[in-house]
Amino acid sequence: MKKRAALYARVSTDEQAKFGYSLDVQIEKMRDFCFIQDIEIAGEYTDDGFSGRNVRRKAYQLMFSKEERKKWDCIVVLKMDRIHRNSRNFMAMMDDLRKHDQTFISTMDRVNTDNAVGRFVMDIMQRIAQLESEQIGERTYLGMREKAETTQEIMGFAPAFGYSIVNGELTSNSELDVVRSIFDMYIEGSTLNDIAYRLNRSGILTRRGNPWNKFNLRNILHNPIYAGYMRWDDLLQKHSAQVAVSVEEYNDVQNLMASKVRDPNKNNPKLLSEERIKAATYLCKML
Repeated sequence: MKKRAALYARVSTDEQAKFGYSLDVQIEKMRDFCFIQDIEIAGEYTDDGFSGRNVRRKAYQLMFSKEERKKWDCIVVLKMDRIHRNSRNFMAMMDDLRKHDQTFISTMDRVNTDNAVGRFVMDIMQRIAQLESEQIGERTYLGMREKAETTQEIMGFAPAFGYSIVNGELTSNSELDVVRSIFDMYIEGSTLNDIAYRLNRSGILTRRGNPWNKFNLRNILHNPIYAGYMRWDDLLQKHSAQVAVSVEEYNDVQNLMASKVRDPNKNNPKLLSEERIKAATYLCKML
């Protein structure tokens, strides 16, 4: 009786752009492998634009659904990192496969879990794949942090409400008037719910066209960009765009909001302190 295989292929957006991985190529090579090994193809599952670090992938979940997994006896992938880049998730999958008397084959890695040696080699290779993935993540973070420390490049893709990115630079827009009114109303004693009600009643909505509420208003009031400083991780960068409030007004709002928090452990306002401002100013002068 022929072994029945579920072919699984995955590519993330970054991998597609950098390395030219193709779902079609992966599937084609796995079909060739199954033909040579006399394995019947029971199904093909492809995830386009998904990371391998978690299992929240449509085709992956479908492949393991109750009805689908009745169709196959083994999973075939081109390389082990196509199905998982996290050793814990990989081993959980392998335990699940064993419980259902199903196996795993990685064609390019020459790993077949039908035998003990294959399972041992697979475990070592998966741990190496996770190490590689974690090192890439660390290098990416360090690279972004270095860029934030040494340049004034905008870190991120979505500018805050009240600002736009024009030719790579932060520029204020008409939304900043709304931000000023939010700060003014709060300083004058209005609650977040009061402010939301007044804005929504006036037909003033968020950039995405959603109503205002205490949560998105809190994000506005806590963002130092409106006092002249962009924040990335724990770093501050002074920007040259128009501001909505002064540093003093911003700090007053932070203290006022903190005074209304009952939990003393959370009553710790993040102020634009003189030390932090000096560090940001010095950094900008060095550019």
